[in-house]
Amino acid sequence: MKQEKKVQKLIITRSGMGESEKVITALYENNKAIELNAFSMTHESLLGNIYIGRVQKVAKHIGAAFIEITKGVVCYYALDDCKRPIYTKKINSKDLVAGDELLVQVSREASKTKPPTLTANLNITGKYLVLTTGKLGLGVSNKITGDKRKQLKEMMKSEQTDGYGFIVRTNAKSAAVSELQAEMRDLIGYCNEFQERAKFLSCYTVVSKMEEAWLTTLRDINRSGLEAIITDDTLLYKQMETMIQEKHPEDLHYLQFYEDKLLPLEKLYNVEGAIDEALRERIWLKSGAYLVIQPTEALTVIDVNTGKYESKKKKQDTFLKINLEAAIEIARQLRLRNLSGMIVVDFINMDSEEHKQELLAQLDKLLRKDAVKTVLVDMTPLNLVEITRKKQKKPLGEQLK
Repeated sequence: MKQEKKVQKLIITRSGMGESEKVITALYENNKAIELNAFSMTHESLLGNIYIGRVQKVAKHIGAAFIEITKGVVCYYALDDCKRPIYTKKINSKDLVAGDELLVQVSREASKTKPPTLTANLNITGKYLVLTTGKLGLGVSNKITGDKRKQLKEMMKSEQTDGYGFIVRTNAKSAAVSELQAEMRDLIGYCNEFQERAKFLSCYTVVSKMEEAWLTTLRDINRSGLEAIITDDTLLYKQMETMIQEKHPEDLHYLQFYEDKLLPLEKLYNVEGAIDEALRERIWLKSGAYLVIQPTEALTVIDVNTGKYESKKKKQDTFLKINLEAAIEIARQLRLRNLSGMIVVDFINMDSEEHKQELLAQLDKLLRKDAVKTVLVDMTPLNLVEITRKKQKKPLGEQLK
């Protein structure tokens, strides 16, 4: 059976007015939304910014410290986060103590009840590589396999990394060695420069600021299968054009401006409908079965139901078919809604161990395609499937508030 070619388009538009104005980014694969994000035009995101922070309190009993990055913004920091923090001021102690000043990066946005999370393992992300200051290993994206993976590992080992670690991103799959070497030099130069500058700056200074949050979507998107980046907003187009020309001129051909006033871009791609779907509790499948998705404070619960599905096949074969269909939609909904943390899926119970293994193998394969680290943990004795997805941005429902 011939596999359908995956064609992706990134739609970027503006929605709302005043305080509620958002930039909406929607990634479509074969005309179906697979990722949605909403970015405030009035409130800047802290995610990815690097600050000179001051330790306010160390709480060893919970393995954490609380570090202030700007006046009144105190963040959570895990004491086992990094063995090589970069201090700008150190109290006379080998351990992290109150009063220490160090370079920290916001690794996770604040949620409803939790403050932002910090790391001292600074990550500087390029198009093909991620430089790390606290972890000195050389890694390659799990999505790059075979001979290309071996080639990239050998190339990285032969490079002078100046005491930094590097991770090769999925986008490097089609990059020339010379492009990777050039980006490595640029990232090292940039990191050296802001560390030197930080020695002369006061506490709470932002030493490295991310581009506007929605613009990082252009940097992070996997170019494999990408056909176009489309916007209908003049201001957004100019910002994208400037960024791409400065940092990734080879990607300029993807950028398109949509001008049809009779059919707005968000109507053409039904962006509003995709958002509505991503906020609904119940999602119907083509077979007539449905999912119920219920986020809670501690975890997200997904229930698979037979619904209106009708079949003359054996009951257990029917359950397998519904579960396999549900697995495809669950993997999509995790990305679409940006669900994270612990996710528990209650699939329809199956008696056959072979069917269970087939389902888990299919789900694992689907989850590995996610750009955000997503892990299929296991199926419990109660036949509940546990998944974890790395927390970074807020879920879509919170982004839209």
